[in-house]
Amino acid sequence: MTVTHRSQAALRKGMVMGMRLRKLIGTVVMLLFIIAYALIAMAVAEGRITQAPKLVQTLAYVVLGLIWIIPLMPLVRWMAKPDKS
Repeated sequence: MTVTHRSQAALRKGMVMGMRLRKLIGTVVMLLFIIAYALIAMAVAEGRITQAPKLVQTLAYVVLGLIWIIPLMPLVRWMAKPDKS
């Protein structure tokens, strides 16, 4: 068996997930997460933040605008993992 046949057989058995499939799954999960996070961030921003001082508002918006990256970092690493040969 060649490497290609082995990897195809392993993929059929569920042992190996190719990079293309990981990227597809990761992209769908990422889009769903970002949509959900945006709705939650908008709800938080419409809450008590509007009555806070301008400096607190600015810091809150910066944090809300950047914090979504942290939970997605492991997903991006998983998506970029090279295929096993």
